[in-house]
Amino acid sequence: MSLSPSVMQLPIEGMSCAACSSRLQRRLESMPGVTQASVNLATASARIEGVVTLEGLEKLVKQTGFSVPRITQTFQLEGLSCASCVTKVEQAVAKLSGVERVAANLATGALLVTLIPDYVSQTTIQQAVQGVGYSLLASQEGEVESRAQTMQQREIRQLQHRLVVGALLVLVNMAMMHGWLPGVATLDEGWRNLLQGVCMTPVVLWSGWGFHRGAWQVLKHGSANMNTLVSVGSLSAYVASVGIALVPQWWSQAGQGGHLYFDTAGMIIVLILIGRWLEARAKGKTAGAIQALLALTPQTALRVQEDGGTETIAAAQVRVGDRLLVHPGAAVPSDGVVEVGEPYLHEAMLTGEPLPVQKGLGDEVSGGTLNGAVPFTMRASRVGGDTALARIIAMVRQAQGAKPPIARLADRIAGVFVPIILALATLVLLVWWLLLGAPFTHSLTHFIAVMIVACPCALGLATPTSVMVGTGRAARLGMLMRGGDVLERAQQVNAVIFDKTGTLTCGTPVLVNHQGAAALLAGVMAVEAQSEHPIAQALVKGLGEAGVVPAAASKVKSLTGYGMQGQVGEETLLLGRSILLEQRGVGLDPTLMAQAAMWAEQGQSVIHVAWQGQHAGLLSVADAVKAESAAGVAALQARGCAVYMVTGDNAKAAQVVAAQLGIAASHVRADTLPDGKAQVVAELQGQGLVVAMVGDGINDAPALARADVGIALGSGTDVAMESADIILMGGDVQGVARAIALSAAVLVNIRQNLFWAFGYNALLIPIAAGVLVPWGVMLEPAWAAAAMGLSSVTVVSNALRLGRLRL
Repeated sequence: MSLSPSVMQLPIEGMSCAACSSRLQRRLESMPGVTQASVNLATASARIEGVVTLEGLEKLVKQTGFSVPRITQTFQLEGLSCASCVTKVEQAVAKLSGVERVAANLATGALLVTLIPDYVSQTTIQQAVQGVGYSLLASQEGEVESRAQTMQQREIRQLQHRLVVGALLVLVNMAMMHGWLPGVATLDEGWRNLLQGVCMTPVVLWSGWGFHRGAWQVLKHGSANMNTLVSVGSLSAYVASVGIALVPQWWSQAGQGGHLYFDTAGMIIVLILIGRWLEARAKGKTAGAIQALLALTPQTALRVQEDGGTETIAAAQVRVGDRLLVHPGAAVPSDGVVEVGEPYLHEAMLTGEPLPVQKGLGDEVSGGTLNGAVPFTMRASRVGGDTALARIIAMVRQAQGAKPPIARLADRIAGVFVPIILALATLVLLVWWLLLGAPFTHSLTHFIAVMIVACPCALGLATPTSVMVGTGRAARLGMLMRGGDVLERAQQVNAVIFDKTGTLTCGTPVLVNHQGAAALLAGVMAVEAQSEHPIAQALVKGLGEAGVVPAAASKVKSLTGYGMQGQVGEETLLLGRSILLEQRGVGLDPTLMAQAAMWAEQGQSVIHVAWQGQHAGLLSVADAVKAESAAGVAALQARGCAVYMVTGDNAKAAQVVAAQLGIAASHVRADTLPDGKAQVVAELQGQGLVVAMVGDGINDAPALARADVGIALGSGTDVAMESADIILMGGDVQGVARAIALSAAVLVNIRQNLFWAFGYNALLIPIAAGVLVPWGVMLEPAWAAAAMGLSSVTVVSNALRLGRLRL
């Protein structure tokens, strides 16, 4: 347990008044080792001087009733080349006091650090990264991907330049070796050897400079990485060849043979550069999801002024409450509500739904969605990092930077892989040279082949590329996943619990049936139009869509708990429960009552209508099942998942909905309180099931948090979404089966990559070491370089297949 600095600044969460800050300050001042403490309520922070541990401070803060919050910051790394680089950076930063989690991504160079703000500075992290031989660039919102993209493009250009020069010189060297150049064939062997050295020196030292520089940077700190293997392998061949070319007599006298390896050194560099170039181009495609989301972020907005005119401002200048004009074809500049107009908005990038959605007065709109052909005016409600688009980008970035548990094995192996290979290659050299009596040049060939073929690039790319492409594909389909661990859990789900209202159903009542004369229905519509009750609004909307024209109504009043009453023409109209009609002396019609009983059995709420003193009509409303719910349930059942429905609604209504959706009656839990939903989750978990909970309301939050995988609908509440692991932005429950299928596909892809990465090394390292030489099979260093490059390209290409996955 490390000691904290003599002076530190800690953020404090949970203080609400001066008494809070005073109590915490007294507790801090009484803590052993603290010489001075100051707690600031306004800045929600504490400044402590003394010699104490961070762990002890956090414990005291928690005992006082507060907490020390963490945030996740993103930085950009330079110099990563393989899995061992990632491990070294993660280990160096993880050692810092105040750092909780670290995840470096080889594919993008992004470094995600969960830390205590103010306590852990960017400079501290930068020094830790530099201490193991790499560089760190700070990143602000939206800059990670643009900077990464710029760096990738620069890397591709540099690789291309060095590759072209190297390849041309290797071709020239091959021509000299085979006597294809005029005049060279007539030179004696010594001069030809020197010409080869002159030709290959720029290839090894300039084209391969990136490998040598990277190897030296980590070597200074007593470490090694993939660059070390390439650098040592190519330089070994080059230096040995220089020695042979300059002192051929010594090699001949020692019985070592005089074979030159200039071509091998150059070929190693060129072939690995080809692999790096192809790999860099492929990796550039893996970050497409966030780049596409960032492209949606509008740059400007039209703000409506008090005099009715407009001014063009930067989107970053939009403030909550601003009125904004959105022209046809323009992007919505922020989240807000429609004030004027009925636009059609294209929300495909947010929800995955291809068709435009019509918005009306008071409807919410999301920043980054595209307006159709109708201009409209909106009022901004969320701006900057609070918008739905910004939160989606943050979630996708977080998910792409996270690692599923399956990656831990690869991380552990990568951390010790390079030193083991260095030792193994040296052992192979000594065995062939000293024990088997092979010429040193032959032994050196095996040494170089083992060094080159074992580079752990594929191992480091196996997991992050699959996670990046998979979560990016999910985002395009309107599914947001919070992290790599969610991917691994989701594919194990074998039981799915659905909330009913608002999840499987629309969440609002709609008119299902109506029976009565046209004049009666016109009167019902006129009376109900003067009520704000949800059922009244459903009746008015439904009758309007059926073509009913409302009559004129007067003396309308609500009969709480019973229904409504109003005057239509000369007659009194009553509508509501049947008991209302009985209390007013209206006889109940047996035919209508039989019809009402039938509708009630179907889970509908029935409204009885009395007109001209008689029981004259019926209407029924119900919370209609979403059109896509049945298909969503069927898709899950086809995957072998047991489907349950838990609702606070009554048992009859719940069983009706379950029957419509094909959910077994025994899998329905009705009249369930919020805590009861979480208990149902725990009950199924106790049976050994891996449970996913799907909901959209505040009352679903406990169950979402308790489930192995919580899935919230994007149409639901912020509380539900904050408690969930997966968010379905479109609100379509068919996305549940798609999310499980996608997670399974990503895990299969990761396993394929890891199998290839491990299998590749397990197969080729022994061959490179020479176990098949007695049978005439030998892996030359140049072929080892080609195989190593192909390995990385294969892994990245396999991950990119997820971007075309059909669900």
